[in-house]
Amino acid sequence: MSKITRNNQGLMALISGTLLMLFLGIIYAWSVFVIPVSEAYNWEINSARLVTAYMISFFALGILLGGKLQAILKAEKIALLGGLLLSFGIFGTAFIPASLAWLMYVSYGILGGLGSGIGYNTVITAAQKWFPRNRGFATGISVSAFGFSTVVFAPLVEMLAGQYGIRPAFMILAAGFLIAALALFKFIRLPDEDNPDNAASEALLIKRQYTITETIRTKEFYFLTFASMFANAAFIFLTPYLKIYALERGLSELISTYIVMLSGVTNTVGRLVVPIFSDRIGRERTMIIVTLGTALGASLLFFSGGIVYIAAIVLIIFCYGGYPSLFPVVTADYFGIKYVGVNYGAVMLGFALSALFSPVLIGLIENSNLQVVALALTGIIAAVFVRLLSMSKGKM
Repeated sequence: MSKITRNNQGLMALISGTLLMLFLGIIYAWSVFVIPVSEAYNWEINSARLVTAYMISFFALGILLGGKLQAILKAEKIALLGGLLLSFGIFGTAFIPASLAWLMYVSYGILGGLGSGIGYNTVITAAQKWFPRNRGFATGISVSAFGFSTVVFAPLVEMLAGQYGIRPAFMILAAGFLIAALALFKFIRLPDEDNPDNAASEALLIKRQYTITETIRTKEFYFLTFASMFANAAFIFLTPYLKIYALERGLSELISTYIVMLSGVTNTVGRLVVPIFSDRIGRERTMIIVTLGTALGASLLFFSGGIVYIAAIVLIIFCYGGYPSLFPVVTADYFGIKYVGVNYGAVMLGFALSALFSPVLIGLIENSNLQVVALALTGIIAAVFVRLLSMSKGKM
């Protein structure tokens, strides 16, 4: 820990990036928007829910784009670009007429998702490069703020929408995010890898550094990408329904909102605890535990009434919270830290595919019990891919 505190530039980048992550995570609060947006725009509720699929898909593509941009732009400019896209996307949502409500797929889903992903990649790349010996810890700190965003913004959105209406709520949030991006972006920088005194430079000498072209030619890349695709499916399918499912199970409006907030707390705890756990027992073993934990949580939805529903959601989201802390670090473990931004972006294509197809494919299953079986199976399949990864030739 003393080495971390002595790394002043890295510490400033970590703190600034963590604060920016708090705002970038607003994209995961869409479940709170669904009902007021549906009512205000006279929009069919299932159509409003689909914003989540666009948002998560383009969030993953934004992560890939953010990694690519690191080859031509400074990190602070990329962070600013991400913040601007997110702010303008949310601001534009406020001016969409009810007759064109589908444009929210573009404003909040595509622009907001891309902006969030671009900024997200920049922050976690900076965290890993400034603290190569403490990658799990630094990444966990950064992504925990992203998960905690829901805790902060879920009640704020409820308050703003209730007091001023949904359109002014979008404008107020966008203005706040713009101010945050302008205040924080210049502190999010990457270390000079040509400086031999930097820890990041030392990390480059330890092992081979795989370019994206080399990475996608390995079987480990596909094991990791498919593990990401299946591991995240349960959360992606459930997240826009958290509040609605709670209401359908007889829970009050207040308790249902608290469940959305609780999901943010649980997400944050998972992002902090899982990487620490992985440092003790190994990353692949931890990934198997959390993927099987996802399967267990999905299975509990068979009995999803009251406290059991809350327990199932908590377990699924806790495990999901661990994935953003594990996958970027495991990517660096296997393919090196130099190109981790773009390599992790490529791995996140599995996440994008999951966001695009899991809501549609699982939604085609009309029987709710069979839906639960499908969700549980995704966790088990993810564990199989992680096991294949651990059985391969090892970290290269």
